[in-house]
Amino acid sequence: MNNLGFALDGAWRVLLAGLALGAGLPLLFALGIRSLAWGGGGATGSTTRPLGTALGYLLFAVVVLGVLLGITFIVATGFGKALSFDHIYPTIVAKH
Repeated sequence: MNNLGFALDGAWRVLLAGLALGAGLPLLFALGIRSLAWGGGGATGSTTRPLGTALGYLLFAVVVLGVLLGITFIVATGFGKALSFDHIYPTIVAKH
């Protein structure tokens, strides 16, 4: 019965990661595109909105950071290291 608990614990973690990375990052990218269009005046191009442009670039920065963090995780595990979030920023540490 204990093995079933371990399997379900792992399953919800995979589901959460899949939702965050599989749907979350593309959603943020789409919102960034939409914000840039709104900031540039949309289809009419009548008025520009600097807030929309800044929000779009901020969303793109979050997407790029997520991708870089994923690549860092893959490379760190390939070298037998682990990614630690003990500090404010992620660091690569030796596996315990």
